[in-house]
Amino acid sequence: MDTIDPQAPHAPQHDADLRLAAQICASDRTAEEEFVRANISWMRPLARRFFSDHASADDVVQDAFASAFKAIERYEGRSSLRTWLHRITVNAALMKIRKVKRLDECGINELMPEYDLDGFRVEAPWSQTATPEDILDHNELRGIVIDAIARLPENYRIVLQLRDIEELDTAEVARQLSLSESNVKVRLHRARAALKKLLEPILRGAQ
Repeated sequence: MDTIDPQAPHAPQHDADLRLAAQICASDRTAEEEFVRANISWMRPLARRFFSDHASADDVVQDAFASAFKAIERYEGRSSLRTWLHRITVNAALMKIRKVKRLDECGINELMPEYDLDGFRVEAPWSQTATPEDILDHNELRGIVIDAIARLPENYRIVLQLRDIEELDTAEVARQLSLSESNVKVRLHRARAALKKLLEPILRGAQ
């Protein structure tokens, strides 16, 4: 059963979501097709943040839709239908990760910041004119951030995705990925550092 969404949909959208859910429950094929068309365009990129190969990501999307259709009768409108489906898609990705692979340790050293023998950064110091929040506020730069995240090794990228984007807590990420909490914290720290380095030219205001 869906949890309360602090940003619950406004009445018109809320009513539309409940109406569409009811139609799907009644096996209305037109409603089912509308549901798929309205959501597949954002579900595919979401799944591909967990799986670099498109076949696995497409499997996640199919599994998510299958799960959503099975559970649609339990949808109560406490969150938007899209928010509800987003959680299902993330869960489908996690289930596939647990089923088909382990997140083995992969190197990330080549993406990490470099230091000299005195412990100082080799890279030029930042003259920061843009923050990560500034970047995400601009649609034209959002794709750059997503591409940078995609460059991280999978075992770091998925931890970053779950903690910083999906906002799961450390204990939940550890449980979902069968890792220790300390391992999650280490991977998250290194993923953030590597991502920061990849984004430095933009964070310095180079656009």
